Amino acid sequence: MIKVSNEPAFHEQISQSTLTVAIFKATWCNDCHFIEPFMPAVEEAYAGRITFIELDRDEVPDLCEQLNILGIPSFIAFRGGQELVRFVSKLRKTREEIEQFLDRALEVSSALAP
Repeated sequence: MIKVSNEPAFHEQISQSTLTVAIFKATWCNDCHFIEPFMPAVEEAYAGRITFIELDRDEVPDLCEQLNILGIPSFIAFRGGQELVRFVSKLRKTREEIEQFLDRALEVSSALAP
């Protein structure tokens, strides 16, 4: 997972022509810590299809405000600088729910013209 700590780096990453999923987290977030043990396996399962970036919402508060990031962890899929889909809920996210979101992001991305 690529750690991103500023807006220019974020915009550079999401502007790629490939699918990028931004994960907004925080060090104090229990639900963020809950997903940490299985996220490396999720990343490996989607390797070559999705680039994952991680942002600490406390490091980029203005960006989070622009993107309306209220709950964390939040997952947003981008391609070519455009938001495709997002997965945000106040409930703890399971591995299965995250993988369903990633599959949907891949579907949306492949439905768009290259």
